[in-house]
Amino acid sequence: VQLVESGGGLVQAGGSLTLSCAASEATFGWYPMGWFRQAPGKEREFVAGISYNGDATSYSDSVKGRFTISRVNFKKTVYLLMNTLKPEDTAVYYCAAASSCSFYRGVPPRDRYDNWGQGTQVTVSS
Repeated sequence: VQLVESGGGLVQAGGSLTLSCAASEATFGWYPMGWFRQAPGKEREFVAGISYNGDATSYSDSVKGRFTISRVNFKKTVYLLMNTLKPEDTAVYYCAAASSCSFYRGVPPRDRYDNWGQGTQVTVSS
């Protein structure tokens, strides 16, 4: 499945952004989806994940309470609503599908995400 992220940009600290990730195939609805990010000089890290049907979510401690992941399967799209942004949220954000985990109950382990978008830059100014 091909994934295309959008919605990144420059925002002031305390502001909000919503990222979108559109999939190319209807099988999108079979897969758990996740958002990851990579800041300069750092390893890619998990941000949030959502089950194939949206009934389970998981967040990293650094974004819990500020970010919300959601999905609309008939639109083949997953979203990441980011509130109260901080300069340390600056990174390239990637969406990913766990395409080997069709109909997995819950959010799979982070190493199961195997299909990636090209990323979108988010920059938070102080």
